[in-house]
Amino acid sequence: MNISWLGQSCFRIEDKIQNQPVVIVTDPFHDEATGLKLPKMEADLVCVSHNHDDHNNILAVGAIDGKNPVIIDRPGEYEIKNVFIKGIGSYHDKKNGEELGKSVMFHMYVNGINLLHLGDLGTTLSDSQLEKIGEVDILFVPVGGKWTIDAIEAGAVVRQIEPRIVIPMHYAIPGLKIELDLVEKFKKEMGGKFETMPKLKISAKDLPVDEIKLIVLDRD
Repeated sequence: MNISWLGQSCFRIEDKIQNQPVVIVTDPFHDEATGLKLPKMEADLVCVSHNHDDHNNILAVGAIDGKNPVIIDRPGEYEIKNVFIKGIGSYHDKKNGEELGKSVMFHMYVNGINLLHLGDLGTTLSDSQLEKIGEVDILFVPVGGKWTIDAIEAGAVVRQIEPRIVIPMHYAIPGLKIELDLVEKFKKEMGGKFETMPKLKISAKDLPVDEIKLIVLDRD
């Protein structure tokens, strides 16, 4: 599995299942809404956590072999190309969505790895949400605050879920015109130990055991 970060909450997840390649894109953004440039890309599946311009640019993701990507933007259970996805409802703010609306978390089972993309989560998780989520190997968590949970709350969510790998997202980077905190606050909250890499290449057998590893991805 190869995981690349494109900025904000947008990731490209690539793998091969039963000798068939599969590409998943999460939360593609509009360039003008973010100040960032989204690269040209194609996908089999696009997950959209909510309908804000820094998360919902589905038209930027092209077809593969003439087949337009399947768009998933709401809670429910789905199976596409042997990828099993569960959309789990959440709130974008601490007032049950009254301020910023609702969001969707996506639990994805891909080739023996459980991934969870938290979207624009605005709260820590309830017991009901944790039960629906289940096991998580790789967690994509917003850490920039202001519009989502902040670094301290993100740390609490990590402790609730207990994944094997944590990848922060939705934080301030050069060129981003949305006001967010830097990732350094989250690094400190997680104990200051982390790895930086251009992309994550991993298989189920390589997942860490008996530790939570923080990986900060360079923007692709």
